[in-house]
Amino acid sequence: MSVPVLRWAWLGTVSYLDAWALQREIALARRTGGLDDDAVLLLEHPPVYTMGRQGEARHLGAGPDALRAAGAEFLEVDRGGSVTFHGPGQLVAYPIVRLAGIFPIPGHPAHGDVDRYLRALEAGLIATAAEYGVDVARRPPFTGVWSGQRKLGAIGVKLAAGVTTHGVALNVATDLRWFDRVTPCGIEGAGVASLETLGARGHTPAEVAPVLAACLASAFGSRLETAGPLDALVRPAAREATAA
Repeated sequence: MSVPVLRWAWLGTVSYLDAWALQREIALARRTGGLDDDAVLLLEHPPVYTMGRQGEARHLGAGPDALRAAGAEFLEVDRGGSVTFHGPGQLVAYPIVRLAGIFPIPGHPAHGDVDRYLRALEAGLIATAAEYGVDVARRPPFTGVWSGQRKLGAIGVKLAAGVTTHGVALNVATDLRWFDRVTPCGIEGAGVASLETLGARGHTPAEVAPVLAACLASAFGSRLETAGPLDALVRPAAREATAA
């Protein structure tokens, strides 16, 4: 049996809306055969608060207008979870994978196991932190990875027609004061951490990106390869179908 391939790309700083559109394009290509392998996009966002499907207005502090006045965008998105912040110093990874290809459900091989996928995302984050001497762990029933009561890495995903979008956010050297304006992930009383505040100083998302990509590939049981130019990642016919 062949080992699945996970192709990774570091995109630098990308607006949330542009990254979201790119995810949809690549996910459609993965579903329809325009992309043979799974992919993971790694990047930073300019300051933006996003509200997932389980979000509630009370999680938004003084409200969307106040968040915008602080200098960030505010967007309602189609991932799971509640509100979180993305911005400079934070590494975001968007795995676009055909879930049944890495975590098939026994007896139902056309369907992927979402719980195993979430645990694999956590395992990738835990292994990445360990590379920098930072010890974090799961904290059931919550997703993500934690140092005590402080969350280092958040998870919010979407599964549609068997292919994942959205993903994980790892605070590398993020200004954590951005999180003070909301109830991060909708969890009352929880704090937020970064690699920097946990003792791993002097690192950037660009530096950590290949480490996280490798740790995610290992957690998925995949072989990591570079994506090459993104224009070559999706076949032209699939790109035209997405634009139609």
